[in-house]
Amino acid sequence: MKKVAAFFHNKDVLNRILFTLAIFLVFRIGSAITVPGVTVSSDVWSDTSSFALLNMMGGGSLQNFSIFALGVSPYITSQIIIQLLSMDVLPSLTQMTKEGETGRKRLDVVTRILAIVLAAVQAYGIIVALKNNNNITLDDSTAWGYTKIIIFMVAGTSMLNWMGDQITDKGIGNGISMLIFVGIISSFPSQISTAFSTFLNDKISTGDPSTILEGATQLVVYLLAYLIIIIFVTFIEKSVRKLPISHSNSSQSNELSAQQSSFLPIKVNASSVMPVIFASSIMVAPSIIVSLFSSGTTPGWAKQMENVFNYQIMTPMTDDFSFPWGPIIYAVLIIAFSYFYSQLQINPEKIAENFQTSGTYITGIKPGTETENYISRTLNRITFLGAMALTLIALLPIILTLSGAVDSNLALGGTGLIIVVGVALEVNNQISGILAGNGYAESEL
Repeated sequence: MKKVAAFFHNKDVLNRILFTLAIFLVFRIGSAITVPGVTVSSDVWSDTSSFALLNMMGGGSLQNFSIFALGVSPYITSQIIIQLLSMDVLPSLTQMTKEGETGRKRLDVVTRILAIVLAAVQAYGIIVALKNNNNITLDDSTAWGYTKIIIFMVAGTSMLNWMGDQITDKGIGNGISMLIFVGIISSFPSQISTAFSTFLNDKISTGDPSTILEGATQLVVYLLAYLIIIIFVTFIEKSVRKLPISHSNSSQSNELSAQQSSFLPIKVNASSVMPVIFASSIMVAPSIIVSLFSSGTTPGWAKQMENVFNYQIMTPMTDDFSFPWGPIIYAVLIIAFSYFYSQLQINPEKIAENFQTSGTYITGIKPGTETENYISRTLNRITFLGAMALTLIALLPIILTLSGAVDSNLALGGTGLIIVVGVALEVNNQISGILAGNGYAESEL
């Protein structure tokens, strides 16, 4: 409650929160505006499950085929590609990463240009896919008609990227993550309402007290499962491995105190929600590729590729149950991106170099190469734990649905909850930092 009260006493924090909420309002309004020249047939939307995740992250923007239908997915995909190419694949991009702030800005320009290209390709693929599945009808099916719709969609995703930048600079949290956050939480009320209708409405109409009690129990268990997942995600996000550090310029009497109070914290989930967001973006890509080859009927090879990657396929286990390649590929991607992003966040070589320069060392470990190897081993071990936790939470709804334990409409949104909780914790930390900084400044005055 003290932190909430501090919001209203701290003008900077209050302005940032109000600015972020204003951007959220624009985002939600835009998500309800259908692209001109398109008519949406929402009654057949459920047939297009391959775009369900994209729709969830956009808060229903794709289902409405709004001007924000693409969301921030093209920008995220572009980030993945540029970061991979910057790892000694393209020398020019690698050089930019070593040029400090100037190089970062140049790299960001390249990322945004690639994002526009990817957005145009993705827009065309989605238009074709939804049109062939009778989810949408176009007023103008000529080349110019397609071009106009693609322009609207690319402009929409470009505007979202700009809005994300504004949140990062003038609001609270990372802008892109915050837009995904608000898109996901906007679907929570309807999901809870669906659960209430499924578990209680039909059973209340029977008038049988035992049946009503059974439905109420199922609803409570469902809500408790949500709460348990949130607690588990919070636990993983806040877990750290503390490496005790000492300072060579300390006196012997002060060194013991330094060893007790100083440490290098390494988060169990150093990459936070980014592996899930990256993996989810990759999983949507095959559906876009398949759509490019669709002209009323999908080729056999393309349909097979889509089925393999479509981790959203939720067929309960039966005699003709096929091997779930999709969830396995999804799990592998999450684990791979967890290691990839943790190495971007924590560079053992640079930490060891900085320690040696400042006369700092990990207690019991020699400076230099041994410190680097020790940090690298520790990072790999705890990243494995964090990656396993992320994978378990992300796959939980898929496993429950494939087993027939939960209906697909009520699947616990593990992926969504990871993103929501992770972003919420990051925002909380940022607000705490701003309040602490302002408090320190006031005390200095």
